[in-house]
Amino acid sequence: MPEGDTVWRTAKRLHGALAGQVLLRADLRVPKFATVDLTGRAVLDVTPRGKHLMTRIEGGLTLHSHLRMDGAWKVFANGERWSGGGPAHQIRAILENPDRTAVGYRLPVLELLRTAEEDTVVGHLGPDLLGPDWDQDRALGNLLADPGRPLGEALLDQRNLAGIGNVYKSELCFLLGVTPWLTVGALPADRAALLPPLAKKLLEANRDRVVRNTTGLHAPDVFVYGRASRPCLRCRTRVRVADQGDGSRERPTYWCPVCQSGPAPEPGSPAARRARGRAPGRPR
Repeated sequence: MPEGDTVWRTAKRLHGALAGQVLLRADLRVPKFATVDLTGRAVLDVTPRGKHLMTRIEGGLTLHSHLRMDGAWKVFANGERWSGGGPAHQIRAILENPDRTAVGYRLPVLELLRTAEEDTVVGHLGPDLLGPDWDQDRALGNLLADPGRPLGEALLDQRNLAGIGNVYKSELCFLLGVTPWLTVGALPADRAALLPPLAKKLLEANRDRVVRNTTGLHAPDVFVYGRASRPCLRCRTRVRVADQGDGSRERPTYWCPVCQSGPAPEPGSPAARRARGRAPGRPR
């Protein structure tokens, strides 16, 4: 799933292509909004909110989209061949102005609402790591409010702080020296206080990068994510992977058993076996 930095870049690209321009074509290929006519209206701005995209349109309307696992927005110059997004049957939205065309592929969430009602879809989110509402004290308070919850699950809960996905979850836990299964309440106070500003620092450092980097090295780009069975960059112990989740949505989760303290699934456990079956390939 695209994380906050990726969504921020997508919003920046869409804003540059659409903001201030009048729509010559607006094709929303979802049944509920298929007959809506937005032509002749100007796009005012495109704003990210956590992992959500809010395209605000003249007349008090907002086109809300979410990429989830597979969605993507591509921008093309008018007359340019649409390539790199996917086949035509996967297109869910087309927004065209005199210069550019934005094409939304495989968008699992695409809805039109009143701008005044945006809180109905994003009001539940915690402070946005890359947004103007960022408040690290509030974010920390949200995390600490459920001390018995595993840290990795708490970090992925967008109600606590918005923008962290599975990559940053694993990388943040490594940088803090704890496993993602350590409960929030067991996290030492000094590391807990470090968590929100560290998360913000990582996302800000990567929001303009195509290839995400959390190590500060030319390569590898990440400490543990996607590096199962490869040596830890610090201690050379093999990085492990296992599923983590609340039972409804489990994600492959990576950690170093030496550099990170706290509970974790044993090698060969069901969670470890499931994760190995669908862990991402070797990172750059």
